[in-house]
Amino acid sequence: MTKSKAIMIGAGLANMAAAVYLIQEGKWKGDQITFYSIDDHGSNDGSTASEAADEYWNKTHPLENSKGFIARGGRMLNYRTYVDLMDLLSRIPSATEEGMTAAEDTREFDAKHRTFDKARLMEGGKGIINGGKLGLNNKDRMKLTELILMPDSKEEKLDNVTIADYFKDDPHMFTTNFWYMWETTFAFRVQSSAQELRRYMHQMIYEFTQIEHLVGVNRTRYNQFESIMLPLINYLKDQGVKIVLNRRVTNFEFKNTPMQDEITVTALRMKNTETDEEEDVPVDDDTAVIFTNGSITDSATLGDFNTPAPENMDYGAAASLWKKATNRFYNLGNPDKFFNDRNASEWVSFTLTTKDHILLNEITRITTQVPGNALNSFISTSPITPMGNKDVNMSIVVHHQPHFTTQKPNESVIWGYFLYPRRKGEFVDKQYIKMTGKEMVEELLGQLSKVDPGPGNIMDKKQEIMDSVINCIPSYMPYASALFNNRAKTDRPKVIPEHSTNLAFTGEFVEQPYQMVFTEQSAVRSGEIAAYHFAGVPMAKLVKNPRYDKDVKTLAKATRKMFE
Repeated sequence: MTKSKAIMIGAGLANMAAAVYLIQEGKWKGDQITFYSIDDHGSNDGSTASEAADEYWNKTHPLENSKGFIARGGRMLNYRTYVDLMDLLSRIPSATEEGMTAAEDTREFDAKHRTFDKARLMEGGKGIINGGKLGLNNKDRMKLTELILMPDSKEEKLDNVTIADYFKDDPHMFTTNFWYMWETTFAFRVQSSAQELRRYMHQMIYEFTQIEHLVGVNRTRYNQFESIMLPLINYLKDQGVKIVLNRRVTNFEFKNTPMQDEITVTALRMKNTETDEEEDVPVDDDTAVIFTNGSITDSATLGDFNTPAPENMDYGAAASLWKKATNRFYNLGNPDKFFNDRNASEWVSFTLTTKDHILLNEITRITTQVPGNALNSFISTSPITPMGNKDVNMSIVVHHQPHFTTQKPNESVIWGYFLYPRRKGEFVDKQYIKMTGKEMVEELLGQLSKVDPGPGNIMDKKQEIMDSVINCIPSYMPYASALFNNRAKTDRPKVIPEHSTNLAFTGEFVEQPYQMVFTEQSAVRSGEIAAYHFAGVPMAKLVKNPRYDKDVKTLAKATRKMFE
């Protein structure tokens, strides 16, 4: 059902993409589109620490140190798969590079700074591990092959099946270099959905053959806010789009009809997050409502150098609204599958800012590679899992510097995360979730020292490095991996649910054929579909997605790689 106006609930990547496609493909004017959102970046953030503290947490939990920079997560791109994202970025100007589109900006930068990670895995007492040796046995190969060859029509066999369930007769899989690299590259856990693992094996099968160096990974010039979100914001504002921030939509009003399965939004209730005032916004018959129904950074909190990031037990702003819709209609999924199991979804990340390059130079020495190429996982040799196996302790990303446009030439910014935040550190006797920023730096240095034995160890420079720290900001994200939580296909709504006259869902918690979540690709694709639907653009004009799982050469390379 075509519309002439749109209200966007949430101003993340998916809805901003929808707005661009409504304007460029639907031929709408910008003033026909209004955003209501808490912020203007969703999970693609990146800012100074003071800006982030003001936005997220400082009002009720003041931080004593708001210096440095913060990005709660990082985004890797893969041009070969992220075709909808690159189409979107080709439509808007770069925010930092004059005369370039945002796509040209990213491609130009990436061509000069190609990823080739020589230290993808490092282990205490052994140093850099040869990740090219995947370590698979015949049972591992058989189970992976079954996933790769499983057709789309059979995917529902994996409804409510975890990765651990799928490999229950093959525990060896979780001791392989392949698993350590796949787990930390894409942030899977053993309790994550086997359906999602299958989709990654289908869409990213070419990465299987080069995962030890991550040569298929592409990166933006700066953090994802300045290189992806800011170009979108600038373009949409120039087009006259209204972006109303500090608004949390708290409820829908739906039309009552004889057939109670008709989904028609007639009004929105929202709260001003600065004043706590409430208001109702009517939705007329010509208006579409495009709703991002979940966020991996909802309920996230920040700490600082001397303060751990506190736990926030809120269910999540977007998911709470989604849940209210599911209480009314039966075909809109089940948010509890994603937002009611923190044990499966929580992370702690940290952003470390230093006033000089001492730490950066030490990491360069240990990993034998320059900043911008490194995505390193540190593996413990101590028995920290129930089975007594070694496992990943922490991962860091050393970006090309500067990572922020306002970063000084002498400053360094490093990002890292703990995929299992309830585990205890080896060098700081605390759960990661309870560590201050200072303690996270100490744990990082300890882990680096394990792979750097002998004279000239990094610990010889510990005090000098600690003195160089401007800030290290922990961020607790209870739902960072929620999109991977175990589920059935019906637990996520379709972009356009059946019987919906004006409501669409976008983002990482919608069901799209073949698409894998936790990617800029799936977010953009969902917004593109919603825009085409309400603007009356034929779906045949959607960006064509490649199917590498159908490519004989790619599959042959993957098969050979399994035996290395």
